[in-house]
Amino acid sequence: MSATLPDAVLSYDEVLADFDPVLGLEVHVELHTNTKMFCGCPTTFGAGPNTQVCPVCLGLPGALPVVNAKGVESAIRIGLALNCEIAQWCRFARKNYFYPDMPKNFQTSQYDEPIAFNGWLDVELEDGEVFRVEIERAHMEEDTGKSTHIGGSAGRIHGATHSLVDYNRAGIPLIEIVTKPIVGAGERAPEVARAYVATLRDLLKALDVSDVRMEQGSMRCDVNLSLMPKGSTTFGTRTETKNVNSLRSVERAVRYEMCRHGAVLTGGGSIVQETRHWHEDTGMTTSGREKSDAEDYRYFPEPDLVPVAPSREWVEELRATLPEPPAARRKRLQSDWGYSDLEMRDVVNANLVDLIEATVTAGASAAGARKWWSGEIARRANTEGQDVPEYAAALGVTPAHVVELESLVSSGRLNDSMARQVWDGVLAGEGTPTAVADARGLELVQDTGAVEAAVDEVIAANPDIAAKIRDGKVQAVGALIGQVMKAMKGQADAAAVRELILGKLS
Repeated sequence: MSATLPDAVLSYDEVLADFDPVLGLEVHVELHTNTKMFCGCPTTFGAGPNTQVCPVCLGLPGALPVVNAKGVESAIRIGLALNCEIAQWCRFARKNYFYPDMPKNFQTSQYDEPIAFNGWLDVELEDGEVFRVEIERAHMEEDTGKSTHIGGSAGRIHGATHSLVDYNRAGIPLIEIVTKPIVGAGERAPEVARAYVATLRDLLKALDVSDVRMEQGSMRCDVNLSLMPKGSTTFGTRTETKNVNSLRSVERAVRYEMCRHGAVLTGGGSIVQETRHWHEDTGMTTSGREKSDAEDYRYFPEPDLVPVAPSREWVEELRATLPEPPAARRKRLQSDWGYSDLEMRDVVNANLVDLIEATVTAGASAAGARKWWSGEIARRANTEGQDVPEYAAALGVTPAHVVELESLVSSGRLNDSMARQVWDGVLAGEGTPTAVADARGLELVQDTGAVEAAVDEVIAANPDIAAKIRDGKVQAVGALIGQVMKAMKGQADAAAVRELILGKLS
Protein backbone atom coordinates (compact mmCIF):
# COMPACT_ATOMS: atom_id res chain seq x y z
CA MET A 1 0.00 0.00 0.00
CA SER A 2 1.45 3.38 -0.95
CA ALA A 3 2.21 5.89 1.76
CA THR A 4 -0.32 8.64 2.39
CA LEU A 5 0.89 11.97 1.02
CA PRO A 6 1.02 14.75 3.63
CA ASP A 7 -1.69 17.40 3.42
CA ALA A 8 -0.84 20.94 2.39
CA VAL A 9 -0.59 23.33 5.33
CA LEU A 10 -0.36 27.08 5.82
CA SER A 11 2.02 28.70 8.25
CA TYR A 12 0.49 29.37 11.65
CA ASP A 13 0.75 33.14 11.18
CA GLU A 14 -1.01 32.93 7.81
CA VAL A 15 -3.91 31.04 9.37
CA LEU A 16 -4.29 33.58 12.15
CA ALA A 17 -4.27 36.45 9.68
CA ASP A 18 -7.44 35.23 7.97
CA PHE A 19 -9.26 32.93 10.41
CA ASP A 20 -10.40 32.52 14.00
CA PRO A 21 -10.20 28.99 15.46
CA VAL A 22 -13.14 27.33 17.19
CA LEU A 23 -12.34 24.43 19.52
CA GLY A 24 -14.43 21.67 21.02
CA LEU A 25 -12.78 19.17 23.35
CA GLU A 26 -14.30 15.83 24.31
CA VAL A 27 -12.42 14.09 27.10
CA HIS A 28 -13.16 10.45 27.91
CA VAL A 29 -12.21 9.40 31.44
CA GLU A 30 -12.14 5.80 32.62
CA LEU A 31 -13.27 5.58 36.24
CA HIS A 32 -11.19 3.35 38.51
CA THR A 33 -14.15 1.51 40.00
CA ASN A 34 -13.54 -2.08 41.06
CA THR A 35 -16.10 -3.41 38.58
CA LYS A 36 -17.50 -2.43 35.21
CA MET A 37 -20.39 -0.04 34.65
CA PHE A 38 -23.14 -2.58 34.10
CA CYS A 39 -21.75 -5.90 35.39
CA GLY A 40 -19.53 -7.35 38.09
CA CYS A 41 -16.43 -7.98 35.97
CA PRO A 42 -13.16 -6.58 37.38
CA THR A 43 -11.42 -3.63 35.73
CA THR A 44 -7.75 -4.46 36.41
CA PHE A 45 -5.45 -2.95 33.78
CA GLY A 46 -3.14 -5.36 31.97
CA ALA A 47 -5.02 -8.60 32.63
CA GLY A 48 -4.82 -11.37 30.04
CA PRO A 49 -6.99 -10.79 26.95
CA ASN A 50 -10.67 -11.65 27.39
CA THR A 51 -10.23 -12.81 31.00
CA GLN A 52 -12.45 -10.09 32.49
CA VAL A 53 -15.67 -10.64 30.59
CA CYS A 54 -19.14 -12.05 31.21
CA PRO A 55 -22.45 -12.42 29.30
CA VAL A 56 -23.44 -8.83 30.15
CA CYS A 57 -20.34 -7.03 28.83
CA LEU A 58 -20.15 -9.46 25.90
CA GLY A 59 -23.73 -8.59 24.98
CA LEU A 60 -24.98 -12.16 24.99
CA PRO A 61 -28.76 -12.72 24.55
CA GLY A 62 -30.78 -12.53 27.75
CA ALA A 63 -28.07 -10.83 29.82
CA LEU A 64 -29.37 -7.79 31.73
CA PRO A 65 -27.26 -4.83 32.92
CA VAL A 66 -27.24 -3.27 36.41
CA VAL A 67 -25.89 0.25 36.99
CA ASN A 68 -22.70 0.63 39.04
CA ALA A 69 -23.64 2.95 41.94
CA LYS A 70 -20.03 4.04 42.45
CA GLY A 71 -19.91 5.07 38.80
CA VAL A 72 -22.96 7.29 39.28
CA GLU A 73 -21.44 8.78 42.43
CA SER A 74 -18.20 9.57 40.62
CA ALA A 75 -20.13 11.16 37.75
CA ILE A 76 -21.96 13.46 40.16
CA ARG A 77 -18.75 14.46 41.95
CA ILE A 78 -17.10 15.24 38.60
CA GLY A 79 -20.10 17.32 37.57
CA LEU A 80 -20.05 19.27 40.82
CA ALA A 81 -16.29 19.91 40.54
CA LEU A 82 -16.94 21.29 37.04
CA ASN A 83 -19.57 23.68 38.41
CA CYS A 84 -22.32 21.80 36.54
CA GLU A 85 -25.99 21.45 37.30
CA ILE A 86 -26.83 17.90 38.36
CA ALA A 87 -29.90 16.37 36.74
CA GLN A 88 -32.76 15.45 39.05
CA TRP A 89 -33.74 12.71 36.60
CA CYS A 90 -31.82 11.23 33.69
CA ARG A 91 -31.55 7.97 31.83
CA PHE A 92 -29.32 5.91 29.61
CA ALA A 93 -29.68 5.51 25.86
CA ARG A 94 -28.46 3.13 23.19
CA LYS A 95 -26.01 4.60 20.70
CA ASN A 96 -26.29 2.30 17.71
CA TYR A 97 -23.36 1.66 15.41
CA PHE A 98 -21.27 -1.32 14.37
CA TYR A 99 -17.61 -1.71 15.25
CA PRO A 100 -15.81 -5.02 15.89
CA ASP A 101 -14.63 -4.08 19.40
CA MET A 102 -18.18 -3.25 20.55
CA PRO A 103 -19.82 -6.63 21.23
CA LYS A 104 -23.43 -5.39 21.56
CA ASN A 105 -23.36 -3.32 18.34
CA PHE A 106 -24.52 -0.42 20.49
CA GLN A 107 -22.95 1.58 23.27
CA THR A 108 -24.87 2.24 26.44
CA SER A 109 -24.46 5.98 26.89
CA GLN A 110 -26.47 9.12 27.65
CA TYR A 111 -27.83 11.34 24.90
CA ASP A 112 -30.24 14.20 25.55
CA GLU A 113 -30.43 13.65 29.32
CA PRO A 114 -26.91 13.75 30.79
CA ILE A 115 -26.19 13.45 34.51
CA ALA A 116 -24.37 16.83 34.57
CA PHE A 117 -24.61 19.86 32.31
CA ASN A 118 -23.98 23.59 31.91
CA GLY A 119 -20.73 24.05 33.84
CA TRP A 120 -17.33 25.72 33.51
CA LEU A 121 -13.67 25.29 34.34
CA ASP A 122 -11.18 28.14 34.74
CA VAL A 123 -7.84 27.40 33.10
CA GLU A 124 -4.61 29.23 33.96
CA LEU A 125 -2.17 29.72 31.08
CA GLU A 126 1.62 29.94 31.34
CA ASP A 127 1.67 33.72 31.81
CA GLY A 128 -1.00 33.64 34.50
CA GLU A 129 -3.93 34.62 32.27
CA VAL A 130 -7.12 32.76 33.20
CA PHE A 131 -9.33 31.46 30.40
CA ARG A 132 -12.81 30.14 31.22
CA VAL A 133 -13.86 27.02 29.31
CA GLU A 134 -17.62 26.42 29.28
CA ILE A 135 -18.74 22.81 29.83
CA GLU A 136 -21.68 21.54 27.79
CA ARG A 137 -22.15 18.23 29.59
CA ALA A 138 -20.57 15.35 31.46
CA HIS A 139 -22.34 12.07 30.84
CA MET A 140 -21.98 8.43 31.76
CA GLU A 141 -21.29 5.65 29.31
CA GLU A 142 -19.29 2.46 28.87
CA ASP A 143 -15.98 1.92 27.12
CA THR A 144 -15.51 -0.34 24.11
CA GLY A 145 -13.08 -3.22 23.69
CA LYS A 146 -9.65 -2.91 22.10
CA SER A 147 -8.69 -4.04 18.60
CA THR A 148 -5.09 -4.93 17.76
CA HIS A 149 -4.32 -4.98 14.06
CA ILE A 150 -1.63 -7.45 13.01
CA GLY A 151 0.53 -7.46 9.92
CA GLY A 152 0.54 -3.81 8.94
CA SER A 153 3.37 -1.36 9.40
CA ALA A 154 1.37 1.34 11.20
CA GLY A 155 -0.68 -0.76 13.62
CA ARG A 156 -3.91 0.32 11.91
CA ILE A 157 -6.52 -1.75 10.14
CA HIS A 158 -5.39 -0.57 6.71
CA GLY A 159 -2.71 -2.96 5.53
CA ALA A 160 -3.21 -5.44 8.39
CA THR A 161 -3.57 -9.15 7.66
CA HIS A 162 -5.87 -9.80 10.62
CA SER A 163 -7.12 -8.26 13.87
CA LEU A 164 -7.42 -9.46 17.45
CA VAL A 165 -10.09 -8.16 19.82
CA ASP A 166 -9.79 -7.95 23.61
CA TYR A 167 -13.11 -7.27 25.35
CA ASN A 168 -11.65 -6.70 28.83
CA ARG A 169 -12.12 -2.95 28.41
CA ALA A 170 -15.69 -3.29 27.10
CA GLY A 171 -18.05 -2.03 29.78
CA ILE A 172 -15.53 -0.11 31.89
CA PRO A 173 -17.22 3.03 33.27
CA LEU A 174 -16.54 6.17 31.26
CA ILE A 175 -17.36 9.79 31.84
CA GLU A 176 -17.32 11.90 28.70
CA ILE A 177 -16.79 15.61 29.37
CA VAL A 178 -17.76 17.83 26.45
CA THR A 179 -16.98 21.53 26.19
CA LYS A 180 -19.14 24.12 24.55
CA PRO A 181 -17.50 25.71 21.47
CA ILE A 182 -14.35 27.49 22.66
CA VAL A 183 -14.05 30.83 20.86
CA GLY A 184 -11.86 33.83 21.44
CA ALA A 185 -8.64 31.93 22.11
CA GLY A 186 -7.06 33.15 18.86
CA GLU A 187 -3.35 32.42 18.59
CA ARG A 188 -3.42 30.78 22.03
CA ALA A 189 -5.93 28.10 21.00
CA PRO A 190 -3.35 25.25 21.10
CA GLU A 191 -2.14 26.45 24.51
CA VAL A 192 -5.69 26.75 25.83
CA ALA A 193 -6.47 23.20 24.68
CA ARG A 194 -3.41 21.80 26.42
CA ALA A 195 -3.99 23.81 29.59
CA TYR A 196 -7.64 22.74 29.73
CA VAL A 197 -6.81 19.03 29.50
CA ALA A 198 -4.00 19.45 32.04
CA THR A 199 -6.29 21.30 34.46
CA LEU A 200 -9.02 18.70 34.00
CA ARG A 201 -6.53 15.89 34.61
CA ASP A 202 -5.36 17.52 37.86
CA LEU A 203 -8.96 17.97 38.99
CA LEU A 204 -9.92 14.35 38.28
CA LYS A 205 -6.82 13.12 40.07
CA ALA A 206 -7.67 15.23 43.11
CA LEU A 207 -11.19 13.79 43.07
CA ASP A 208 -9.63 10.29 43.07
CA VAL A 209 -12.09 9.01 40.47
CA SER A 210 -9.53 7.94 37.85
CA ASP A 211 -5.80 7.36 37.53
CA VAL A 212 -5.95 9.64 34.43
CA ARG A 213 -3.02 7.89 32.76
CA MET A 214 -3.17 9.26 29.26
CA GLU A 215 -0.40 6.91 28.10
CA GLN A 216 -2.54 3.91 29.15
CA GLY A 217 -5.72 5.29 27.62
CA SER A 218 -7.62 5.90 30.85
CA MET A 219 -7.92 9.54 29.79
CA ARG A 220 -8.25 10.38 26.10
CA CYS A 221 -9.06 13.59 24.27
CA ASP A 222 -10.92 14.05 20.99
CA VAL A 223 -10.01 17.41 19.45
CA ASN A 224 -12.74 19.10 17.39
CA LEU A 225 -11.61 22.07 15.36
CA SER A 226 -13.00 24.43 12.77
CA LEU A 227 -12.02 27.80 11.35
CA MET A 228 -14.23 30.78 10.61
CA PRO A 229 -13.16 33.78 8.52
CA LYS A 230 -12.20 36.91 10.41
CA GLY A 231 -15.33 38.91 11.20
CA SER A 232 -17.69 35.96 10.71
CA THR A 233 -19.84 34.50 13.47
CA THR A 234 -20.73 31.31 11.57
CA PHE A 235 -18.75 28.25 12.60
CA GLY A 236 -16.95 26.35 9.88
CA THR A 237 -17.12 22.59 9.25
CA ARG A 238 -15.32 20.72 12.00
CA THR A 239 -13.05 17.71 12.09
CA GLU A 240 -12.52 15.46 15.09
CA THR A 241 -9.03 14.15 15.82
CA LYS A 242 -9.61 11.00 17.88
CA ASN A 243 -7.94 9.58 20.97
CA VAL A 244 -5.09 12.04 21.48
CA ASN A 245 -3.25 10.70 24.50
CA SER A 246 -0.78 13.28 25.76
CA LEU A 247 -0.87 16.97 26.67
CA ARG A 248 1.83 17.77 24.14
CA SER A 249 -0.08 15.98 21.41
CA VAL A 250 -3.30 17.87 22.19
CA GLU A 251 -1.47 21.15 21.60
CA ARG A 252 0.25 19.89 18.45
CA ALA A 253 -2.96 18.41 17.02
CA VAL A 254 -4.79 21.73 17.36
CA ARG A 255 -1.96 23.63 15.71
CA TYR A 256 -1.65 21.13 12.85
CA GLU A 257 -5.37 21.02 12.12
CA MET A 258 -5.54 24.82 12.11
CA CYS A 259 -2.78 24.92 9.50
CA ARG A 260 -4.35 22.12 7.46
CA HIS A 261 -7.84 23.67 7.51
CA GLY A 262 -6.36 27.00 6.54
CA ALA A 263 -4.64 25.52 3.49
CA VAL A 264 -7.84 23.80 2.33
CA LEU A 265 -10.00 26.90 2.75
CA THR A 266 -7.60 29.39 1.18
CA GLY A 267 -7.15 26.97 -1.71
CA GLY A 268 -10.87 27.13 -2.44
CA GLY A 269 -11.65 23.69 -1.04
CA SER A 270 -14.16 22.55 1.56
CA ILE A 271 -13.51 20.82 4.88
CA VAL A 272 -14.92 17.30 5.13
CA GLN A 273 -16.67 16.57 8.42
CA GLU A 274 -14.71 13.50 9.47
CA THR A 275 -12.69 11.84 12.17
CA ARG A 276 -8.91 12.09 11.92
CA HIS A 277 -6.09 9.92 13.24
CA TRP A 278 -3.22 11.61 15.11
CA HIS A 279 0.32 10.42 14.32
CA GLU A 280 2.74 11.14 17.13
CA ASP A 281 5.84 10.41 15.04
CA THR A 282 5.05 12.86 12.23
CA GLY A 283 2.92 15.39 14.12
CA MET A 284 0.21 15.10 11.46
CA THR A 285 -3.35 13.81 11.17
CA THR A 286 -4.79 11.56 8.48
CA SER A 287 -8.36 10.93 7.43
CA GLY A 288 -10.36 8.32 9.33
CA ARG A 289 -14.04 8.13 8.41
CA GLU A 290 -16.78 10.59 7.69
CA LYS A 291 -18.18 11.85 10.98
CA SER A 292 -21.73 10.87 11.81
CA ASP A 293 -24.24 13.30 13.26
CA ALA A 294 -26.28 12.39 16.34
CA GLU A 295 -29.32 11.27 14.33
CA ASP A 296 -27.17 8.74 12.47
CA TYR A 297 -26.67 6.82 15.71
CA ARG A 298 -30.43 6.19 16.10
CA TYR A 299 -30.40 6.95 19.83
CA PHE A 300 -33.29 5.62 21.85
CA PRO A 301 -33.82 5.12 25.61
CA GLU A 302 -32.19 2.01 27.05
CA PRO A 303 -35.13 -0.26 27.98
CA ASP A 304 -33.14 -2.50 30.33
CA LEU A 305 -32.05 0.23 32.77
CA VAL A 306 -34.16 2.32 35.11
CA PRO A 307 -33.68 6.11 35.14
CA VAL A 308 -31.18 7.67 37.53
CA ALA A 309 -32.74 10.19 39.93
CA PRO A 310 -30.19 11.40 42.52
CA SER A 311 -31.82 13.07 45.51
CA ARG A 312 -30.80 16.64 46.32
CA GLU A 313 -29.68 15.46 49.75
CA TRP A 314 -27.28 12.94 48.20
CA VAL A 315 -25.93 15.53 45.77
CA GLU A 316 -25.18 17.92 48.65
CA GLU A 317 -23.51 15.12 50.62
CA LEU A 318 -21.26 14.48 47.62
CA ARG A 319 -20.56 18.20 47.24
CA ALA A 320 -19.16 18.15 50.78
CA THR A 321 -16.60 15.50 49.71
CA LEU A 322 -15.02 17.68 47.01
CA PRO A 323 -11.32 18.41 47.64
CA GLU A 324 -9.67 21.80 47.51
CA PRO A 325 -9.38 22.76 43.82
CA PRO A 326 -5.85 21.91 42.60
CA ALA A 327 -5.12 25.47 41.40
CA ALA A 328 -6.15 26.96 44.75
CA ARG A 329 -4.11 24.33 46.58
CA ARG A 330 -1.01 25.10 44.52
CA LYS A 331 -1.31 28.83 45.23
CA ARG A 332 -1.70 28.14 48.95
CA LEU A 333 1.29 25.80 49.04
CA GLN A 334 3.43 28.20 47.02
CA SER A 335 2.68 30.93 49.54
CA ASP A 336 3.38 28.60 52.48
CA TRP A 337 6.64 27.37 50.96
CA GLY A 338 7.89 30.73 49.72
CA TYR A 339 8.60 29.47 46.20
CA SER A 340 8.94 31.84 43.26
CA ASP A 341 6.58 31.42 40.31
CA LEU A 342 9.36 29.72 38.34
CA GLU A 343 10.21 27.35 41.19
CA MET A 344 6.58 26.40 41.66
CA ARG A 345 6.08 25.86 37.95
CA ASP A 346 9.08 23.51 37.86
CA VAL A 347 7.70 21.61 40.85
CA VAL A 348 4.29 21.27 39.20
CA ASN A 349 5.75 20.21 35.85
CA ALA A 350 7.82 17.52 37.60
CA ASN A 351 4.71 16.27 39.47
CA LEU A 352 6.40 16.91 42.81
CA VAL A 353 3.68 18.82 44.66
CA ASP A 354 2.40 15.85 46.66
CA LEU A 355 5.89 14.55 47.39
CA ILE A 356 7.18 17.91 48.60
CA GLU A 357 4.06 18.48 50.70
CA ALA A 358 4.55 15.09 52.38
CA THR A 359 8.22 15.88 52.97
CA VAL A 360 7.53 19.28 54.52
CA THR A 361 4.80 17.74 56.68
CA ALA A 362 7.35 15.14 57.84
CA GLY A 363 9.65 17.90 59.08
CA ALA A 364 11.87 19.07 56.21
CA SER A 365 12.23 22.67 55.11
CA ALA A 366 10.43 23.67 51.93
CA ALA A 367 13.74 24.67 50.33
CA GLY A 368 15.36 21.38 51.29
CA ALA A 369 12.45 19.30 50.05
CA ARG A 370 12.54 21.01 46.66
CA LYS A 371 16.33 20.76 46.46
CA TRP A 372 16.58 17.02 47.04
CA TRP A 373 13.52 15.91 45.09
CA SER A 374 14.11 18.12 42.06
CA GLY A 375 17.83 17.39 41.83
CA GLU A 376 19.58 14.11 41.11
CA ILE A 377 16.54 11.88 41.53
CA ALA A 378 14.53 13.98 39.06
CA ARG A 379 17.42 13.85 36.58
CA ARG A 380 17.57 10.07 36.84
CA ALA A 381 13.80 9.72 36.52
CA ASN A 382 13.80 11.89 33.41
CA THR A 383 16.60 9.80 31.90
CA GLU A 384 14.52 6.68 32.51
CA GLY A 385 11.40 8.38 31.15
CA GLN A 386 9.59 7.91 34.45
CA ASP A 387 7.50 10.01 36.77
CA VAL A 388 9.58 11.17 39.78
CA PRO A 389 7.17 9.93 42.49
CA GLU A 390 6.88 6.53 40.81
CA TYR A 391 10.64 6.34 40.34
CA ALA A 392 11.21 7.23 44.00
CA ALA A 393 8.69 4.62 45.11
CA ALA A 394 10.41 1.97 43.00
CA LEU A 395 13.73 2.84 44.68
CA GLY A 396 12.13 2.82 48.14
CA VAL A 397 13.09 6.47 48.72
CA THR A 398 10.65 8.33 51.00
CA PRO A 399 10.10 11.81 52.49
CA ALA A 400 11.60 10.46 55.72
CA HIS A 401 14.92 10.02 53.93
CA VAL A 402 14.96 13.70 52.96
CA VAL A 403 14.13 14.75 56.52
CA GLU A 404 16.96 12.58 57.88
CA LEU A 405 19.44 13.89 55.30
CA GLU A 406 18.58 17.50 56.09
CA SER A 407 18.97 16.76 59.80
CA LEU A 408 22.48 15.40 59.22
CA VAL A 409 23.40 18.68 57.53
CA SER A 410 21.76 20.97 60.09
CA SER A 411 23.34 19.09 62.98
CA GLY A 412 26.80 19.75 61.54
CA ARG A 413 27.71 16.17 60.71
CA LEU A 414 27.63 16.67 56.92
CA ASN A 415 28.32 19.56 54.60
CA ASP A 416 26.47 19.99 51.32
CA SER A 417 29.04 18.08 49.29
CA MET A 418 28.92 15.14 51.69
CA ALA A 419 25.14 15.24 51.71
CA ARG A 420 25.11 14.84 47.93
CA GLN A 421 27.33 11.79 48.23
CA VAL A 422 25.01 10.36 50.86
CA TRP A 423 21.96 11.03 48.68
CA ASP A 424 23.64 9.21 45.80
CA GLY A 425 24.12 6.26 48.15
CA VAL A 426 20.48 6.34 49.23
CA LEU A 427 19.37 6.35 45.58
CA ALA A 428 21.74 3.44 44.94
CA GLY A 429 19.95 1.39 47.58
CA GLU A 430 22.71 1.51 50.21
CA GLY A 431 20.30 2.30 53.04
CA THR A 432 19.14 5.30 55.02
CA PRO A 433 21.17 8.55 54.98
CA THR A 434 22.71 7.80 58.36
CA ALA A 435 23.62 4.26 57.31
CA VAL A 436 25.21 5.52 54.09
CA ALA A 437 27.17 8.22 55.93
CA ASP A 438 28.43 5.66 58.45
CA ALA A 439 29.37 3.12 55.79
CA ARG A 440 31.24 5.70 53.71
CA GLY A 441 32.88 7.37 56.69
CA LEU A 442 31.41 10.74 55.85
CA GLU A 443 31.53 13.23 58.71
CA LEU A 444 32.82 16.74 59.13
CA VAL A 445 36.13 16.98 61.00
CA GLN A 446 35.33 18.40 64.40
CA ASP A 447 39.02 18.89 65.34
CA THR A 448 39.40 22.65 64.92
CA GLY A 449 43.14 22.30 65.41
CA ALA A 450 43.45 20.08 62.35
CA VAL A 451 41.40 22.51 60.24
CA GLU A 452 43.45 25.47 61.46
CA ALA A 453 46.69 23.66 60.64
CA ALA A 454 45.48 23.02 57.11
CA VAL A 455 44.52 26.68 56.74
CA ASP A 456 47.96 27.81 57.90
CA GLU A 457 49.67 25.49 55.43
CA VAL A 458 47.57 26.71 52.50
CA ILE A 459 48.12 30.39 53.38
CA ALA A 460 51.86 29.81 53.63
CA ALA A 461 51.91 28.02 50.28
CA ASN A 462 50.02 30.84 48.51
CA PRO A 463 51.52 34.16 49.58
CA ASP A 464 50.35 36.01 46.44
CA ILE A 465 46.70 35.08 47.01
CA ALA A 466 47.03 35.86 50.71
CA ALA A 467 48.36 39.30 49.83
CA LYS A 468 45.38 40.02 47.57
CA ILE A 469 43.00 39.12 50.38
CA ARG A 470 44.90 41.38 52.81
CA ASP A 471 44.52 44.17 50.24
CA GLY A 472 40.74 43.77 50.31
CA LYS A 473 40.15 41.43 47.35
CA VAL A 474 37.98 39.10 49.41
CA GLN A 475 36.71 37.20 46.38
CA ALA A 476 40.14 35.58 46.10
CA VAL A 477 39.43 33.59 49.26
CA GLY A 478 37.63 30.96 47.19
CA ALA A 479 40.91 29.64 45.81
CA LEU A 480 42.26 29.05 49.32
CA ILE A 481 39.03 27.47 50.54
CA GLY A 482 39.20 24.96 47.70
CA GLN A 483 42.75 23.95 48.62
CA VAL A 484 41.87 23.57 52.30
CA MET A 485 38.83 21.42 51.46
CA LYS A 486 41.02 19.27 49.22
CA ALA A 487 43.57 18.84 52.02
CA MET A 488 40.76 17.88 54.41
CA LYS A 489 39.30 15.46 51.82
CA GLY A 490 36.10 17.48 51.77
CA GLN A 491 35.44 16.80 55.44
CA ALA A 492 35.49 20.39 56.66
CA ASP A 493 32.83 23.05 56.92
CA ALA A 494 33.53 25.40 54.01
CA ALA A 495 31.82 28.34 55.77
CA ALA A 496 33.97 27.82 58.85
CA VAL A 497 37.11 27.55 56.71
CA ARG A 498 36.24 30.86 55.02
CA GLU A 499 35.80 32.63 58.33
CA LEU A 500 39.09 31.18 59.60
CA ILE A 501 41.04 32.33 56.52
CA LEU A 502 39.56 35.82 56.57
CA GLY A 503 40.19 36.07 60.30
CA LYS A 504 43.86 35.25 59.84
CA LEU A 505 44.31 37.61 56.87
CA SER A 506 42.23 40.60 57.99
